[in-house]
Amino acid sequence: MSTTASTISSGFLNDIKTQTADSHTKLERLPVSASIISPDMKLEDYTFYLSLMHDVHKDTEELVFPLLSGIIEDLEQRKKKQLIEDDLSYLNYTKTSSAKVFQDAKLTVPFAVGILYVMEGSTLGGRFILKNVSTFPELSNGKGVSYFNGYGDKTGSFWKAFLNFMAQYEEEHNCGDEIIEGAKYAFDSIYNHFESVQR
Repeated sequence: MSTTASTISSGFLNDIKTQTADSHTKLERLPVSASIISPDMKLEDYTFYLSLMHDVHKDTEELVFPLLSGIIEDLEQRKKKQLIEDDLSYLNYTKTSSAKVFQDAKLTVPFAVGILYVMEGSTLGGRFILKNVSTFPELSNGKGVSYFNGYGDKTGSFWKAFLNFMAQYEEEHNCGDEIIEGAKYAFDSIYNHFESVQR
């Protein structure tokens, strides 16, 4: 996947960001989302958030990834469920059950691309969250933060590569509306998942 400036500046990329902005903001305003960027974050807030995101990534890898296999060349490198499991293990947290997050979707490839756009965007945002959670003594040694570390120093380039792929895919298949619907669905489904288990 190349990252040519002309493709990255695609009008579609602006459209998807604009049309999902409200759903994105709504999700970020939930107490569980706000808790991990708060200076008063507690370790149990962090663990609870990871547990919820494990459900999200488990569903993504089981439902979305199979549709995109062979279409996105570095898809395997974008799996995050194991990273969360490693972090939860470090925190001595045992997850006993999982909730379905994307349970009522009629998945198509463009719709799945939209869901992955949200997941990859959260990886980019996770780098900012990492700065906050790393101030916690138990998490300051680089342990327990695999998920928010994302792709490490390559996080920016992975994001650009995905945006480039998505813009090219949209241009070739003329499916922008369906990709955007998938992204909105992902934001709203994660919101509903978070809200349903508020502590």
